[in-house]
Amino acid sequence: QVQLVESGGGSVQSGGSLRLSCAASGGRAKYHWAWFRQPPGSEREGIASIAVHHGTDYADSVKGRFTISQDNAQRMIYLQMDSLTPEDTAMYYCASVSAWRYDYAPALETTYWTDWGQGTQVTVTS
Repeated sequence: QVQLVESGGGSVQSGGSLRLSCAASGGRAKYHWAWFRQPPGSEREGIASIAVHHGTDYADSVKGRFTISQDNAQRMIYLQMDSLTPEDTAMYYCASVSAWRYDYAPALETTYWTDWGQGTQVTVTS
C-alpha cells in the first residue's frame, strides 16, 4: 500500500496560481495517480489523472487551467492550477491505484481509487 502526503495548498486571489504536490512512499507496484477535490458541503470529485504511461485525463471544470504531472524518480505528483476562481475552493486530495488492477488510469470516480492522502486546503478569494 502506498502512502500519500499532499502539500502546497493555501489562499490565493482569483486569477492566481498554485502548485500542489503529492509525495508517495511505500508500495511496490507501479501506480496511476489522480487529484480529487471536495468543496464544502459537496461530494468528492475527480479532476485529473495521469497513468503509468503518462496519459492524462481532466474534468471539464479544470480542463485548460490545471495540469497534472509526475516525477517517477522522486515519486512526486503535481497539480499546477492556473486561472483559479472561487469555485475552485476545496480540499484537494491525491489518490492512487495500482497498475496491476487497471492497465489504464480508471475513471475519475472515487470508487476506483484505493489510496488517499489527507488533503490540502485551497481557498480562492474574489
